[in-house]
Amino acid sequence: MLTGKQRAFLRGKANQIEVVAQIGKDGLSRSAVSGIGTALKARELVKVRVLPNSGLDTRAACDEVCAALDAEPVQTIGTIFVLFRQKDKDSAFELPKP
Repeated sequence: MLTGKQRAFLRGKANQIEVVAQIGKDGLSRSAVSGIGTALKARELVKVRVLPNSGLDTRAACDEVCAALDAEPVQTIGTIFVLFRQKDKDSAFELPKP
């Protein structure tokens, strides 16, 4: 579970990254969740866009993906949400202490 200070730190880092995955008309298919999981494994911090034709609420999609991938939600704004899952070793992010 992330603290407020850690979320704020990660939100700042998320401003600098591009959207790496999109959820479209197929919704949260296995391939979409798998692609997001692969990106999380490589990058730790991932920005995802929910397209309007998906028919999904951004917050609900974020919660579903977090549950499926054991990730932490960082931020949800409009149609974009940010996820974080820290690597056990060699993490690129040193989170502030709680």
